[in-house]
Formats: sequence, C-alpha cells, structure tokens
Amino acid sequence: MTAPRRGKPPRHFADMAPDERLQAVADLGEKPFRAKQLATHYYTHLTSDADAMTDLPRATREGLVAELFPELLVPARVMQADGGTTVKTLWKLFDGAKVESVLMRYPNRSTLCVSSQAGCGMACPFCATGQLGLTRNLSTAEIVEQVRSAARSLADGDVPGGPTRLNNLVFMGMGEPLANYKAVMATVRQVVAATPDGLGMSARNVTVSTVGLVPAMDKLAKEDLPLTLALSLHAPDDELRSELVPVNTRWSVDEVLDSARRYFEVTGRRVSIEYALIRDMNDHAWRADLLGEKLTARGQGWVHVNPIPLNPTPGSIWTASDPAVEDEFVARLRGHGIPTTIRDTRGSDIDGACGQLAAEEEE
Repeated sequence: MTAPRRGKPPRHFADMAPDERLQAVADLGEKPFRAKQLATHYYTHLTSDADAMTDLPRATREGLVAELFPELLVPARVMQADGGTTVKTLWKLFDGAKVESVLMRYPNRSTLCVSSQAGCGMACPFCATGQLGLTRNLSTAEIVEQVRSAARSLADGDVPGGPTRLNNLVFMGMGEPLANYKAVMATVRQVVAATPDGLGMSARNVTVSTVGLVPAMDKLAKEDLPLTLALSLHAPDDELRSELVPVNTRWSVDEVLDSARRYFEVTGRRVSIEYALIRDMNDHAWRADLLGEKLTARGQGWVHVNPIPLNPTPGSIWTASDPAVEDEFVARLRGHGIPTTIRDTRGSDIDGACGQLAAEEEE
C-alpha cells in the first residue's frame, strides 16, 4: 500500500473562523445555531465524538461530525516517564507524516509542547528534528488537535494526579513555528479565545519559540497578544551560531537580539533566551560572559536565560555539558545580572527531545 501524497489535510472545524463554521453548517443543510453547539462540544467538552453530542439529533450529529471533524491525528506510539506525568505521543498524520507532542504535568501546573511542522527546514545539526528536514507545514487543525487531545486527557484524569486543566502551551516541538506563521497564529487565537469559540487559555501562558526569523518576530510583536517569545540562541558569537543555527547567516546574533529587545518594548513581555549547553562546543565561560554582555548592553529586566542540558540524539557527536561547566556558565550569566534558570529536562529516558521518536520511526 503506497503512502498518500503530501498535500493539504482534510478541512476541519478548527480550520474555520466562526463565520466560516456558520456557513459550513448551512451548506450541509443545517441551522446555523448548530455551529455553536459543535463549538461547545469541541472547545468546552473537548470532544468530536458524535455519540457525546446528545443535544443534537443523531442523524444530524453524525452527518456534521463526518463532514466537519475528519480524523487528523492517530497515535502511532505513546511513551510515559516520570511516573506517568510526562507523556510523549508520536502522531501519524493523514499522509503518513509523523509529529510529536509532549504533555508534562507538574504539582501545580501542566504544560503541552506541540509541533507546528512535520520535520524542520532550519537544519540545526544538534537537533533531531533538524536532521529530518522539512516534510510540510501542519494545518491549523492539526496543531489545535494536539492541544485538544492533551486537554481532554488531563480533564479525564488520564495523567496521574486526578482531573485537571491544561495551563501552558509551548510551541517548542517539531518545526520552526514562525516559518508556519499563519497556522500557528490561528491556533494561538483559538487557544486563547473564550469558550465556546476557543479553549479559553491565557495568552500569557503561551510561548512561541523561534531560531530567529527577524521579520516574523517583529510581526509577532504587533499581534496585540501578551505571548512569551523564546529565542533559541545557542551561541553568542556569529562564527559558532552560524554553525549551530544556519539561519544565523541571514540574521546575525545582534540582529536577532535587537528584534527580541523590540518584542519586549512593544509587548512588555520578558523574552526567554534558550541555550542548549553542548559539551566543549558552546559551554565556555567566555561565551557566557559574551552573552551576558550582549544582553545587558540592551538593557535590564527584559530577558531571562534558560540553559538547557542537551538531550543527545542516538549516534550524535553532540552531548551535554559537564555539570561543573554548566554551573560555571550559569554563575557567569548571573554575575552579569541576568536571571538564569536551568531548563527542566523531563522525559530524557523516552527520547524527550522532539524529533527523536520520529527519527527512529524513519530508520
């Protein structure tokens, strides 16, 4: 059996604006108010199961669900760590492409890391997804479905700790979110819209990461949403960053930091600097000092650094920094007055770095 051709996934309810949902329902011969009923089931009750929509006539709901809620994601593999509180799902899409999401539950919050592309075109050599290359952008609904599925899992109490809500959403899975700008922003607006038109999450609890696509960063600043911007920097000098993050040859370290500073000035939201610590590559004390100098040169109080112990990929030459070196790197940054917090690396025993499961599946 041959794999389906790459192309657009079937149109889904979550791909539509509220007025488009009204029209879609009408086109199917139903009254427009059915659109609000469907939205309530999908965004409030977190279901697209026709059997659960008991306020609609059976024939009506089955027809509407068949037309407006095509199955976009099928779990191909699910792995758990941390006593079941970290759940990584490898999803198979309609055309055979695979993406991953990771749900992490903590004592006082829950966070979902979603993918925005199948693969990634940024080609960062230490990243499992970057090694895959780009297959295609995900549709809005393919991203929203990752969120809805996780929210439903938490609401149903499938994750240890009892039923709860999804609090935080981070676009740090597979892909470069700002390279799929339209779908990512459409997803964000649905996530933060009040029910029944959206999931009702706080925009302040949504983080969008980027390797530094400056025009898109500047565009994001003007969206009038208090999102957190996370810049994957990984090196403070152009020579090394161009090796680790090839897009740096287009927009330099200083250019991306200037854009990040502009984001803070427009939104008032502190920017996160993501920095994967790689042994003997970018973890030198002098690089910590250089990073501290570049950040403080752009002011105080606008930025926070998250050093991330690298989760190595199988067969890779890249590995995590020695703990003592990591401690020195953090101490240097703090010495410059930069708030610095080592990123929690949950799920490393289940290939927690996004792209690793998909890479294994491709082998």
